[in-house]
Amino acid sequence: MAAWTPHVTVATVVEKDGRYLFVEEHSEGFVHTVFNQPAGHVECGESLTEAAIRETLEETGHHVEIDALLGIYTYTPPMFPDRTYYRFCFLAHVTQVEIDPQLDTGIIAAVWMTPDELKESARARSPLVLKAVEDAMKGHHYPLSLIYEHPFSPSLTSHLDA
Repeated sequence: MAAWTPHVTVATVVEKDGRYLFVEEHSEGFVHTVFNQPAGHVECGESLTEAAIRETLEETGHHVEIDALLGIYTYTPPMFPDRTYYRFCFLAHVTQVEIDPQLDTGIIAAVWMTPDELKESARARSPLVLKAVEDAMKGHHYPLSLIYEHPFSPSLTSHLDA
């Protein structure tokens, strides 16, 4: 049996005029392209909100400000039962848009869609994509103060470089 691998990820739900910001992307294990919120893994030394802001910019070319925590979600994909994703999902709003951004590898485009358009596409990357939009539409949100992140100290990770 393979070792169980937890993954800490972030995602942002960005709404404007009833449409939500998604990325169309190529993804491992899928034949067709899929839609996802701007999302990705937290990097060493990064806070959850810093990761969410960075991932959104890298995948969409949109600068955002984080407004609230939408929720914490877990998902183990059927095709990868040795992986569990812990997804910290944030509500955010756009503050600036890059002109002709260089998007991450695998990202086809940033797209704005309604929840119905997402459902009709039947191409959500995981059940968490639609669940997050539904939770946002229901008004779910929690203060960012709910998250405590002890300040990062590079000296604590110096053994990683050895």
